[in-house]
Amino acid sequence: MYHWDFEFLWGFRRLLLIGLGYTAAYTVICTLLGLLIGLAVAMGRLSRHASLRAPLRGYVEVFRCTPVLVQLVWFYYALPVLTGIQISAALAAVLALSLYGSSFYSEIIRGGIVSIDSGQSEAGAALGMTPGQNMRRIVLPQAIKRMIPALMNQSIIQFKNTSLVSVLAVPDLVYQSQVAAHDSYRPLETYTAVAVAYAAILIPLTIIVRRGEKRLAVSE
Repeated sequence: MYHWDFEFLWGFRRLLLIGLGYTAAYTVICTLLGLLIGLAVAMGRLSRHASLRAPLRGYVEVFRCTPVLVQLVWFYYALPVLTGIQISAALAAVLALSLYGSSFYSEIIRGGIVSIDSGQSEAGAALGMTPGQNMRRIVLPQAIKRMIPALMNQSIIQFKNTSLVSVLAVPDLVYQSQVAAHDSYRPLETYTAVAVAYAAILIPLTIIVRRGEKRLAVSE
């Protein structure tokens, strides 16, 4: 029978902590960029101009319907060939994850805005508000409340997606665990520890999101 031994991981603690730091940093950066781009795309898709809505819809569908792993490889290897500009693995990872996440965030934001009764906007217009004021003061405050659970769930998925940047040799937690497994010849313990680390972070976050969903459902 296989003899499990996790003690050797203590010798790789610095390596794994650095990897965890990279994973956390990529999650925060790509989530924030994804939200900003997603908000802009959602606003564009709600525009009255079909010439703006059509390409943005294409953008969303392309990124939603292709695997994020393929996007990571494409940005790193194909984009420099097409543009003639060499980019680092770190930048390719940020671009791919941010744009991929924004395609989902944009649909969540758009759906939240559309779910608000049109009478709310009409009331704002009757009070003399401009479309921008109407959106900022009436529609968005109500829509955000409905968006929060879905946005949190998508951010959790974004955290898990960062594990794929290891294919570009970005030193995240998964990549560092590969180094540790190679040097120690203990892949079972190494990858088990990484799985436990992801679960220890994501399970509490998932519970928080579920509780938030219940509270929002009650308040409505």
